[in-house]
Amino acid sequence: MADLVDSLRDGMRSGGGFALVAEDAGQIVGHVMFTRSLLDAPRRLVDVQVLSPLGVLPECQRQGIGSALVRAGLATAHEGTSPLVFLEGDPGYYSRFGFTPGAELGFRKPSLRISDAAFQVIRLPAYEPWMTGTLVYSEPFWRHDTVGFRDPDA
Repeated sequence: MADLVDSLRDGMRSGGGFALVAEDAGQIVGHVMFTRSLLDAPRRLVDVQVLSPLGVLPECQRQGIGSALVRAGLATAHEGTSPLVFLEGDPGYYSRFGFTPGAELGFRKPSLRISDAAFQVIRLPAYEPWMTGTLVYSEPFWRHDTVGFRDPDA
């Protein structure tokens, strides 16, 4: 996962994303990234954000750190120009922030290895109804093979 973060960080330097950290007594205990990807919409490609990865040190989990990072990140995203934030994750966790299954809103996942329930999206103020289509992850997610889950028995 560290290699993915490094690659995504390199992409953020050229624009289109941000990262937030949570600290406790000068130690980083949590981290979230919002990185640029594309939506292949009928009218044109649309810059969107992907929330990934989100991590909190195991000994600091279940203290609200991850939730605070997601909320702060979404607040920042609301102020930006991106119309959508996508993620792969547990709907039981992310629905509390307003994420809904992407397919229900006309979006297609970038890989069949992503479960329908895990493919989620939240619409931001810049969203317009014509913005539907297929999410196209940025290259680092593919290079590091972090899209969906591989079948270990295949």
